Amino acid sequence: MSDTNDFNRPNGGEAAAGAQNGPKIPSDALIVLPVRNMVLFPGIVAPLTIGRPASVAAVQQAVREERPIAVVLQRDPEVNEPKPADLHRVATLANIVRYITAPDGTHHVVCQGVSRVRLLDFLPGAPFPAAFFRQIDEPDATPPEVEARFLNLQRQAVEALELLPQAPQELVQAVQNVDSASALADLSAAYMDLKPEEKQEILETVDLPARMDKVSRLLSGRIEVLRLSQEIGRQTKQAFDERQREAVLREQMAAIQRQLGEGDGKGEEVAELQAKIDEAGMPKEVEEQARKELRRYERMPEAAGEAGMIRTYLDWLIELPWKEPEPKTIDIQEARRILDEDHFGLEKIKKRIVEFLAVRKLAPSGKAPILCFVGPPGVGKTSLGQSIARAMGREFVRVSLGGVHDEAEIRGHRRTYVGALPGNIIQGIRKAKSRDCVMMLDEIDKMGRGIQGDPSAAMLEVLDPEQNSTFRDNYLGVPYDLSRVVFIATANMLDTIPGPLLDRMEIISLAGYTEAEKLEIAKRYLVRRQLEANGLKAEQAEIEDEALRRIIRGYTREAGVRNAEREIGRALRHAAVRIAEGETGHVRISSADLEAILGPVRFENEVAMRTSVPGVATGLAWTPVGGDILFIEATRAPGKGSLILTGQLGDVMRESAQAAMTLVKSRADDLGVDPAVFEKSDIHVHVPAGATPKDGPSAGVAMFTALVSLLTNRTVRSDTAMTGEISLRGLVLPVGGIKEKVVAAAAAGLTRVMLPARNRRDFEEIPEDARNRLEFVWLERVDQAIEAALEEPRKAAAE
Repeated sequence: MSDTNDFNRPNGGEAAAGAQNGPKIPSDALIVLPVRNMVLFPGIVAPLTIGRPASVAAVQQAVREERPIAVVLQRDPEVNEPKPADLHRVATLANIVRYITAPDGTHHVVCQGVSRVRLLDFLPGAPFPAAFFRQIDEPDATPPEVEARFLNLQRQAVEALELLPQAPQELVQAVQNVDSASALADLSAAYMDLKPEEKQEILETVDLPARMDKVSRLLSGRIEVLRLSQEIGRQTKQAFDERQREAVLREQMAAIQRQLGEGDGKGEEVAELQAKIDEAGMPKEVEEQARKELRRYERMPEAAGEAGMIRTYLDWLIELPWKEPEPKTIDIQEARRILDEDHFGLEKIKKRIVEFLAVRKLAPSGKAPILCFVGPPGVGKTSLGQSIARAMGREFVRVSLGGVHDEAEIRGHRRTYVGALPGNIIQGIRKAKSRDCVMMLDEIDKMGRGIQGDPSAAMLEVLDPEQNSTFRDNYLGVPYDLSRVVFIATANMLDTIPGPLLDRMEIISLAGYTEAEKLEIAKRYLVRRQLEANGLKAEQAEIEDEALRRIIRGYTREAGVRNAEREIGRALRHAAVRIAEGETGHVRISSADLEAILGPVRFENEVAMRTSVPGVATGLAWTPVGGDILFIEATRAPGKGSLILTGQLGDVMRESAQAAMTLVKSRADDLGVDPAVFEKSDIHVHVPAGATPKDGPSAGVAMFTALVSLLTNRTVRSDTAMTGEISLRGLVLPVGGIKEKVVAAAAAGLTRVMLPARNRRDFEEIPEDARNRLEFVWLERVDQAIEAALEEPRKAAAE
């Protein structure tokens, strides 16, 4: 550079100009150059940048007088004008190889260390530091212990240089060619990545074996760090594919966001998860699994596909209630009040629920039975479960099992599947946020079986008090205690529930409501609920009791009250329109208004009309939605003695008709029937409605009565219905569903029912209202049925 001043040249401009003005420094003193964060060793050539005015003056004086300087480390790098007390006493005597003033005005000097010196007294009044000194001699002898250290240190220095990614080859050769132990120690220390204090300590160590030991120890630590760095770099390079490259870039981006304050970072997230695991109160096995997954999640890049799966799994473990629930006191009197407030009638059901709650109160940790409410739709099975939860002071959660045909819906999917989740049981407990919730397993009779397994088999473990304390969901993979959950199941029928599952539950049957019970339910609950649903107040609209009775009798035919509530809602919506239009402020709906609002009556009492001719008998049937009445119609036509059966009858019902026909033929003489009738006539038995499948043996008595009525020309009493299976000996055998059938007879307006005598045990199950409205005829034999059901023969219709 043309404008650079080189003071090594003879007659340099600045040197010549100031030669006579420089201070006089004794020949036995040294000009001292304090430096920050740098230690110069003997034998080492190093560049220095000089900025302080006193340092610039000192170097220029040394250049002018062509004398060496003492390069010394100052104790505190923050001090701008160091005093003698701020400097170390051991320095390096150095020759100035080159002094340069750069175009930007900065000063640079290249120094070569010569030997160690000890600074003694500083010269007072000098414009820059200067001090008397004493040379520190290096030992000449090379004892065996020094030679051994020399070889070891030389090997270490070469190894460290080879581990560096871009080590100069000239430096490696310099280390290999050095022949002085002292020079090797200083060279190794000079190029090692050490703190200035550590280098100063080595510089001040005059004893050669001790100095070499220090350098060797520090160099050994650096070698281990370099080895690990090299190993990590090699492994990273081997595993570095496109996905990891993206992950690293995302991690760098996240780090940048954290520096900018735009992101919380994964560390906070992991710490938060750790704290939640600590607070969750998990069992030991579950906690170990959670911490193991958390460690995996912490090591995994956020962009990895599995990271989201692990995070979801940890959220499920954390959010499940693991802690032992606090004991809750059950108030039996309050439970009675809640049940009476929520439900009208059902006295035996409520009594059994109170017994259930009393047992839970006396034995909170005992194994209480699993209740299963069985009955037609709309009779209050689900609301009973909600009342039990209220009475126990527990959370209520409903799990719908209708249409479930996969075992994984109960046990959960394994985490290896995409979109895997726990089963409905664990999901319900998470939703309830309580280990001792009341869980209603709704429609348990409608579980199916598919190629994915049998969910009813998985329910066996859930509903078994001996097993459910260690229920294992496939998704969680750890046991969960279900023993504190109060399970209540509901079903419309028992036939489709597998035997082993049915055996684990206590069956509580709910029959349909009588007309009087429906009226009370409508007055107490349905009208109030529909008023709220349609935005009306009690003072704006009301329905008379007679109108409610007519809705129940003429517009609905059901075991429960759902359709009745819908019809009440229709009537109140009509009132809402009138009030909203401002036509009136109060609407009172009477029985006479119903036809204009709801249309013509849909259901009429057709029993008397149907049984007004011989050959028609009224039977009682059980269906999944409650009891019902059916009509057995028989007629004859010229033929060859065939028995024709229609009405979509099942095999069992067809056999009942054949048995009834055989029984009639065997008793033709006693009944006054000409046997020739059976040879010259075809008997046709039909059971409406023809589109509805029917089966079962309980229509045997009705079929026998219809055939005798036809052949003897005697009508069946229109106020009487009957049920019972018959045998070829004329016995009337017991049947099921007595409660539902009797309630249906009462709802249809009948006044007499004929039941098998062996069904007397079911009399107490019949609602009291139905018992008071009906006359019961108990049958042992079919002769009693004929005697009680048939009227006197028609005299004019014999021909």
